[in-house]
Amino acid sequence: MEPADLEPVSVDATDSFLEKFQSQPYRGGFHEDQWEEEFEKIPLFMKKAPSEIDPKKNPDLACLQSIIFDDERPPEEQAKTYKDEGNDYFKEKEYKKAVTSYTEGLKKKCTDSDLNAVLYTNRAAAQYYLGNFRSALNDVMAARKLKLRHLKAIVRGALCHLELKNFAEAVRWCDEGLQIDAKEKTLLEVRAKADKLKRTEQRDMRKAKLKEKKEQNENKALLQAIKARHIKLVYEAAGEDEDSASEGLCKLLDGLSFENPYGARLSIDDQGRLSWPVLFLYPEYAQSDFISAFHEDSRFIDHLMEMFDETPSWDLEQKYCPDNLEVYFEDEDREELYQVPPKCTLLQVLQHPRFFVKALTPAFLVCVESSPFCRNYLRVRNMQQVK
Repeated sequence: MEPADLEPVSVDATDSFLEKFQSQPYRGGFHEDQWEEEFEKIPLFMKKAPSEIDPKKNPDLACLQSIIFDDERPPEEQAKTYKDEGNDYFKEKEYKKAVTSYTEGLKKKCTDSDLNAVLYTNRAAAQYYLGNFRSALNDVMAARKLKLRHLKAIVRGALCHLELKNFAEAVRWCDEGLQIDAKEKTLLEVRAKADKLKRTEQRDMRKAKLKEKKEQNENKALLQAIKARHIKLVYEAAGEDEDSASEGLCKLLDGLSFENPYGARLSIDDQGRLSWPVLFLYPEYAQSDFISAFHEDSRFIDHLMEMFDETPSWDLEQKYCPDNLEVYFEDEDREELYQVPPKCTLLQVLQHPRFFVKALTPAFLVCVESSPFCRNYLRVRNMQQVK
């Protein structure tokens, strides 16, 4: 039976309608070579939504979105819609978009605590895969305030603590989760890994403390040895009192770990004798030599003979021979040079009243005796003899 408000269509009208389509073919169909792209533009068949929806380019999608995210709907429905949208983004590994969707869902402030806990936990998962471990941890903690025994939140929290190297906390969170589900695979794996790393960390800390204590004892031994020899460092050169100098030396030794820029350090042997890193400078050629361990009882001539046993590549005139060399140290405060007798030991020179050790590395100048450069170099300085 026909509805009351509709009139039957005559055969002539039908024929006329069909003839119209024969004379005016339908032009809204898909093109054969682009049908897949055009099919993708239909919201129902889209595999992936565009990042930004332009109402002019995608009117159908914009209309559908306005219906889905209608602000007049209850907050719970809106929050769930954003949760579902975030889950879709998460499956596509679009973690930043997933975070945005979950955040919008939380902004609805619905009264469903379970739903809010899921939003926090899901956002934590997205943040975790973005490498934002602290943000993820904050989210799982918020989720547990709403639902203390939320197992997924506990799992995420344990993973975050593991990444943040909070191994003890990771073990604690795993233990709490295993009380809920003793067979939870991820928690069992994380707990085993965190416990192993925690033990390794504790062992390394013990080793570091023992090493630090050993270094402190070495510091004290070095300090006592330097004081006993009346060797002056830059702190005493600055006119500080003894307590300040001792404190400064301890800081110097601690800060440099006894090492200078060359990687060597002041050391003391079993007999209480010191070996110093020593720098030799050749101002005529802007060259240098570094001795990593110059024993305090060694003589300068012995080291010079070893260093110049072969002619260095920069000594083109072959004039740097041990018998022709003069050694000096400089007192910068007085702008004076002091000549060092070759047969002097290092300790004898370090104990000179005007010698000050800088950066725990004594430095000496070496020139060729009576050479034009040496005469000119000494002319502008007040040269003194070491006695």
